[in-house]
Amino acid sequence: MRVLLVEDDPMIGAAAHAALKAASYAADWVRNGQSALDTLACQHYDLVLLDLGLPGKDGMAVLRALRASGNEVPLLIITARDGLDERIEGLDNGADDYVPKPFEMSELLARMRAVMRRKGGSAAPVLSNGVLTLDPATRQASSGELTAQLSNREFALLQALMRRPGAILSRSELEERIYGWGEEVESNAVEFLIHSLRKKFGAGAIKNVRGVGWMVDKSI
Repeated sequence: MRVLLVEDDPMIGAAAHAALKAASYAADWVRNGQSALDTLACQHYDLVLLDLGLPGKDGMAVLRALRASGNEVPLLIITARDGLDERIEGLDNGADDYVPKPFEMSELLARMRAVMRRKGGSAAPVLSNGVLTLDPATRQASSGELTAQLSNREFALLQALMRRPGAILSRSELEERIYGWGEEVESNAVEFLIHSLRKKFGAGAIKNVRGVGWMVDKSI
């Protein structure tokens, strides 16, 4: 899953960026509001973490501009501004949740998962298509009696597929979900990860559509 972090504080930004990557997210980090809008105009993200106290265009202005443009990307405000009026303003302007600083990264990750579940129309904590089950909280996947702990990139790739069962995702779409800016895209990384997942759960767990991409079956 690809996340955009919008945070101008270098210490908080670096810590959050590292924690997101450690939690298997393909995370990109920008440090001001205009860069956030420019990035979101040309790159798809699954979720945005937005600070309010940004230089130049502040976070609330970014939020209003984003929603006015029709972009409905899930968005969490992360800020030291924790007054009731500002929380209400942020939620009324289209934020999906509001996390005051300082925060524990474990809570932020849990809130991110909750927002993504709500946006997906489900309160269920796990993804399942009836054959494979994936638990984002533990990064474990199972099929029948088989259960395995996934590596960060195995998890990121399988999550991308299971969030859109029945849809064919191309190599570039999968690479976007497992690599952030500045990370070297390893040759045949997607094929290697899919081979590894098939060894764990069987060849039919992930299907190849030759010349197009890969998919998992729709829920059965």
